[in-house]
Amino acid sequence: MSENRHPAAVQVLLVSHQAAPNLLAALDPGLKPAEAVLVVSDKMRERADALERVLREAGVRTHRQPLPNEHDYPALEAALMDLAAERDGESIALNVTGGTKLMALAAQSIALAAGWKVFYVDADTDEVIWLGRQAGQRQRLTEQLRLRHYLMGYGFTLDAGSPRPLPDDGQEALIHTLLLQIGSLEKPLGQLNWLAQRAEDRRSLSISLDAEKLQPDPNLEALLRQFQAAGVLSVTGAAITFADDARRGFAKGGWLEHHLHRLVSGLGGTLGLRDLAANLEVTDAGGVTNELDLAFLARNRLFIVECKTARMDKPNAPKANDTLFKLAEIVRRVGGLGARGLLASYRPLRDSEQRLARALGIELVCGPELARLPTKLKTWVEAGRA
Repeated sequence: MSENRHPAAVQVLLVSHQAAPNLLAALDPGLKPAEAVLVVSDKMRERADALERVLREAGVRTHRQPLPNEHDYPALEAALMDLAAERDGESIALNVTGGTKLMALAAQSIALAAGWKVFYVDADTDEVIWLGRQAGQRQRLTEQLRLRHYLMGYGFTLDAGSPRPLPDDGQEALIHTLLLQIGSLEKPLGQLNWLAQRAEDRRSLSISLDAEKLQPDPNLEALLRQFQAAGVLSVTGAAITFADDARRGFAKGGWLEHHLHRLVSGLGGTLGLRDLAANLEVTDAGGVTNELDLAFLARNRLFIVECKTARMDKPNAPKANDTLFKLAEIVRRVGGLGARGLLASYRPLRDSEQRLARALGIELVCGPELARLPTKLKTWVEAGRA
């Protein structure tokens, strides 16, 4: 066993927008220190707060080394020299992955002079790369981040939504039909989604087609018969009654969330999947809550999927542009710079909406493309590592 297998008593972390590299090394059994010193600029105080919560929960003591000016190299060196003097004689390892480039250069210079170990975390390969005297040596990380700690590292708490029962064989067959007949079922499925949402808004399991002034539609009637055969709802005259809250959610679009969840889970090894959850609520320090249809960690990056089966081109309905802006903002706030977002929509998007998605960095899988989801997911996750 190399000397690097013995964790240093103290780990120095350069706090930045990216929490994952610091957490990976600080929580790994082969590297976990008794104490972590967080080197923090004024801009990164909130990030440091979030990191401290995760580290303390894991039993790691924390201490802060404030930086007066992250753009002033001599000032950075002076602050880090003070830290080295205070910690003289202690076993210390510097994680040089975070911080600004100037911070990293100053910290590595002081670390080498003080005899600290220095390493860089490659989040894509789950390896620590040792620098300095051990330059070129690699150490495999054995701890994998989970969604809860990842989100805590960015200042969020995670609450799982109400558990949804797994679809039975009849509902699985219905999902297959919905995906197979995307073109012909787009309009009636959008109507059913709207009806389910109206019922949910009224906290009811029943809704009347007559009261909602929906014109008789053979396609909608046929679709309702399929959902009835699958045990999702029952139809009596012009009234629809959903079997329960969960099946109302299934009709409202939960079926597509389940389909995505099952696909991602089945592709776990190919994607490098670490953790996966559906129907989540994440809340920031200010109490603002965002809902995530599907979130998963693959090779230490966060991927967020929004599922839409409703029509987004009707009056009073959420618009595609609004959905894209909201998803992009959630991805930015919740997952940091390395997070990625994808919109899975049952209906195709217009050219202008597709251009907006590209500008916002949101991947799209829409309409008939849903049939090629496994391939799209693989390509999307692989591109997210670049």
